[in-house]
Amino acid sequence: MWREIVELSRPKNVVLAAITVPLGAHLALGGVWSFQSLGLVALQTTSAICFIAAGNTFNDISDNTIDKVAKPHRPIPSERISIASATKVAYAFTLLSALCMASAIPFTDQPYPLIGIWSIAAILMYTYDAGPQTKRLGLTGNVSISLMVGAVIVYGASAVSMASTPIVLFAAGVAFFANLAREIIKDCEDMESDEGRNTLPMRIGLMNARAVAYVFILASMVTLGLAHLYGPFEYHQIVFHAPAIFILFSLNGPLFRGEDHSAQQSVRIGMLLGLVAFAVQVSVL
Repeated sequence: MWREIVELSRPKNVVLAAITVPLGAHLALGGVWSFQSLGLVALQTTSAICFIAAGNTFNDISDNTIDKVAKPHRPIPSERISIASATKVAYAFTLLSALCMASAIPFTDQPYPLIGIWSIAAILMYTYDAGPQTKRLGLTGNVSISLMVGAVIVYGASAVSMASTPIVLFAAGVAFFANLAREIIKDCEDMESDEGRNTLPMRIGLMNARAVAYVFILASMVTLGLAHLYGPFEYHQIVFHAPAIFILFSLNGPLFRGEDHSAQQSVRIGMLLGLVAFAVQVSVL
């Protein structure tokens, strides 16, 4: 059953959380760590990992009917784990996430941003699969997921009581726009199997949706540039972001050709390279 639990959590997404929470703290601290900050960030990284694992599990439970056709190999449609067991796993992950977050509060100088971000993310996660089910609303669901991705970086900074650090907010903006583009491209890729959803490609067509996705890719690069124009870095240091910029800027070709899977994978890689470049720049300042 452990294999199914790991598969439900979607390890690639979990790894992203394991990177971005410490990244947010690293940017906020300017690369200068203490033993206390290491402990606090470790707790909140664990909290974010469990939170994302819970969200992904709830999503698989909600998408069980669709996945029977689109992704029959997934743990639930393949009946390697029951819906009842998967639900218990999701709630266990949620509880662990809340406990890790709360356990750091007595040692955090400014706990309210930490609590606020976790609570808002919990609402976004719940409403994505239940209640209004924003995932069925296409772009609204895309925005919800992307807000959570950007918030993870700010969450890392809030772990060390520095949530409002400008470079952290710029990095979160880059992640938000890049992930929003990726979510739209994924909707283009999955349009044939997305029954019951009103996604952007369904509403405006595949090519128009891909064009909108590319606009958000450009927005992520503009935000990156603003981080150097108004942030703590010199503008010429944008060269650190050259690999990420090259990957993201060159996506107009694959998108025009309808290569949605490779395009959304490239967005993920470009986003990660861009965030790592932020961390490298802080370290060399």
